[in-house]
Amino acid sequence: MNTITASAVIDTRQPAGWRWAPAWVLAYVAAWPVAPLSEAILSLGALTALFLLLRARFASGQHLLGRGAWALSTALFFAYWLPQLFSAPDALDPATLGHTLAGLRCLPFMWLAAGAVASERGRHTVFAGIALIVLVWALDVLLQGASAGRINFLNGALDALYPGGQGQTRCEVWLLRGEDGFDGVFGSCNPVLGIVLASCSPFVLFAAAQRFARAGWLVAAVLMGMAIFFSGLGAAGVGYALVLLCSGWQVWGGKRLLLALAGCAVVMTALVLSVPQVGVHFARAAMLPQGGATAADAALAGSGRIWGAAACMVENHPLNGVGARNFRYAFADCDPARQILCMGENCPMPAEQWNESTALHAHQLIYEILSETGFLGLVLWLAGAVLAWRAWRVADAACRERARPAMLALAATVFPFNPHPAFHAPFWGGVFLLWAALYAGSLLAREAVPDTSDVDKNPPG
Repeated sequence: MNTITASAVIDTRQPAGWRWAPAWVLAYVAAWPVAPLSEAILSLGALTALFLLLRARFASGQHLLGRGAWALSTALFFAYWLPQLFSAPDALDPATLGHTLAGLRCLPFMWLAAGAVASERGRHTVFAGIALIVLVWALDVLLQGASAGRINFLNGALDALYPGGQGQTRCEVWLLRGEDGFDGVFGSCNPVLGIVLASCSPFVLFAAAQRFARAGWLVAAVLMGMAIFFSGLGAAGVGYALVLLCSGWQVWGGKRLLLALAGCAVVMTALVLSVPQVGVHFARAAMLPQGGATAADAALAGSGRIWGAAACMVENHPLNGVGARNFRYAFADCDPARQILCMGENCPMPAEQWNESTALHAHQLIYEILSETGFLGLVLWLAGAVLAWRAWRVADAACRERARPAMLALAATVFPFNPHPAFHAPFWGGVFLLWAALYAGSLLAREAVPDTSDVDKNPPG
């Protein structure tokens, strides 16, 4: 079996346009709390990548990425995108095909992102930049939690900038969190801060460990954990536990990791006892031992009902699903509790766990893939997972080490044993594809290309 080695990986001269690739990636991540802005950055970055590649007629591709990185990033994109395309003919929403075709813009942006981490300098800039952005978000929600919600600095600043100081906010607040947690920079209209922090946490933990060794990792683990708890825990807890175990094992080893995690647990326990917003989730989880479908569904915040509807959709549309992002349209016919579904002004809300009239997506990766893209979609996703895993297996230790933060972020994002945002939606799908690109670009960095600049300047004779 051939082994990918890092010995041939060196920093080489890049086309001038590619030197801005790290800035595009960091701008995209920083703009996540403002969805229209992040979408615009992704689109402009994709157009920039296409322009630069076409101008060079792809001749500069070897300076950007090695062949393996080109192939892996492209294959991972199509493993994500093709299931959506195959689901379009039978989709309930006629606009599904248009949304799917619009997703093609993510491919050149993935090339740009992979190229941004193809050199040591680029990797340091991107990984450290993501860590800094996420740490600022975490500190902001900690400040919000410490002030019992009275201070929401970053979100308030963004609201003040939109639209010209007329007292309006960036979005309609359709979901009120109440005692469920704090939303930080993302705001109440998009309560995804916890899962985003968990997904991005590997960059913070590895950066802290690299700069301040074990003590840095421990402080970063506690800070990120507290921020995730303040955000309401929810789906983020399982993913963050995976990040702690994998990154902690790398930094501490087995026995010492247990002691470090025990210390973190003491801090978290004290937090649970002192913050009502955090205790709500544990009170909900405590309902599981009571048994019964009702208690289990309440403990899972209504996810049991959603997963029951997803199973119905899989049974009715096993080959290619109901269509990507079409879960909301098929939910009414498959809702296990459709007899209480609120369809008029005078009827009650469908479930106490939700403040909306229908479920928008399956809230879990496998159910989402199967219900929206069928078994055909699941096969393609599994093929992409096999390719990613094989690339990791054949890489040497140095290649794995430089790709470890991106790999762990990708693993935490797709970890199937915790609920997720919608993978087929632009936001979470963009997060997933970004981690896939950073993983491919850092694991399979560009091959050595002879630097002939000095030869050109000083020809023989």
